[in-house]
Amino acid sequence: MFKQRAQLESVVVKQQDAEPIRQLEQLLSKEASQAKLVGSNGEEVLIPEPVYHLLCDIVHMMASGQAIHLIPQNHEVSTQEAANVLNVSRPYLVKLLEEGEIPHTKVGKHRRIRFEDLMAYKKQRDKKRSQLLDKLIEMTEDADLYDYGE
Repeated sequence: MFKQRAQLESVVVKQQDAEPIRQLEQLLSKEASQAKLVGSNGEEVLIPEPVYHLLCDIVHMMASGQAIHLIPQNHEVSTQEAANVLNVSRPYLVKLLEEGEIPHTKVGKHRRIRFEDLMAYKKQRDKKRSQLLDKLIEMTEDADLYDYGE
């Protein structure tokens, strides 16, 4: 039975699982017909296409050594978990919440942030950083301060 985790946890491939995951990735990449699971009692169940594609993505990421997080769409995270995702301090994250930069709710004294809202903020922040970096590079080049390694 599936048990929802209380905290965000990474799933990282252990050394002893690396080869079977690589073999599974190869099998999934070759699969042309509908895949199925076979239970220990021999019962077969066809894997629906959306589940199959998600499974392929997960196995591919794991085979390439990436950590995986599966998070339900409406999952809420604590301020510490959110700070970890953004790679900022918890007090700085709380400041962002209080300034209305990221929507949140309060459960008693504790703040909760929908993961979806957190990722929307992160995407917006990353886009703004990229634009500012591009502008800084352009200004540096215009001022002839950029060394091209000549």
